[in-house]
Amino acid sequence: MPVITKPHEFLESDVYIDLNDLLGRGLYLKCDGFNFGGSVKLRTAASMVAAAGRDGLIGADSILVESSSGNLGIALSVVAASIGRRFTCVIDPRCNRQTADLMRALGAEVVTVTEPSAEGGFLRARQDHVRRLCEEDGRYLWLNQYLNHANWSAHYETTAPEIAKQFPHLDVLFVGVGTGGTVMGCSRYFRDNGADTRIVAVDAVGSVTFGLPAGPRLIPGLGAGVRPPMVDTSLIDDVVHVAEIDTIRACRRLSAQGFLLGGSSGTVLSGALSWLDRNDPGRELSAVAIAPDLGERYVDTIYNDSWVAEHFGAQHLRSIA
Repeated sequence: MPVITKPHEFLESDVYIDLNDLLGRGLYLKCDGFNFGGSVKLRTAASMVAAAGRDGLIGADSILVESSSGNLGIALSVVAASIGRRFTCVIDPRCNRQTADLMRALGAEVVTVTEPSAEGGFLRARQDHVRRLCEEDGRYLWLNQYLNHANWSAHYETTAPEIAKQFPHLDVLFVGVGTGGTVMGCSRYFRDNGADTRIVAVDAVGSVTFGLPAGPRLIPGLGAGVRPPMVDTSLIDDVVHVAEIDTIRACRRLSAQGFLLGGSSGTVLSGALSWLDRNDPGRELSAVAIAPDLGERYVDTIYNDSWVAEHFGAQHLRSIA
């Protein structure tokens, strides 16, 4: 029985959904939302704050600051509150209302940039705002998830070993890509330990991470308007791009059977199923997909018929019912 004194001391997740009976496909979803941050990003947040503390970067008057589309913002709000530090999160209009409200409930200051940058969209605009804050006030400490090695090392040290322990002969691992921390940490771990596991990155249509043109994206989480410098494509075996309507379909396929997962999880699930349909017709491969988040924060968007009809067209409602 885990006994903790800080919320980020509980990070382990050995909960897997077996999709064979649910969806007819031999795929396990590793559910990483069962912690006090509600997503896999609590691992990242705890790792980055701990590294900053070890390096002596967090002073008595420090204000932690980060750019986030949602999940990391909540995770850092949790960690900052637990160590008694102020935290400012810079978001954009795609961030779910519930997500912003949760950050405020945890004591964070939430700043919304309303105009995308001409080059790099909302991600660049958020980053530019963080830079201005740091230039204007020396108390701000940008943890910078986009360049921070503690981002990927969190998953090298925790996420990947957990998967390898449960699936010692895993054929393929599907990982969603935002900053690239999870996929880089997992890929490095499996390669360093001599595993033959294939790493398949799952990205959103409209993301520039793997060389496709930028496009509009409404669901926060995966994808980027600026190529993440952390991503090393030599450590990735394949890439799948998922349209947002397919993210919604995947989420609703599981919610119809009682599993309410988040947008990032739906994207990874959709990408994994499509890749397996193309590459494993004989259904011989052992496969795991990392589901980064749960779905409560998406009840006004992904799980709301009016929102779906407004942004994707009412014709899709029947196909996702």
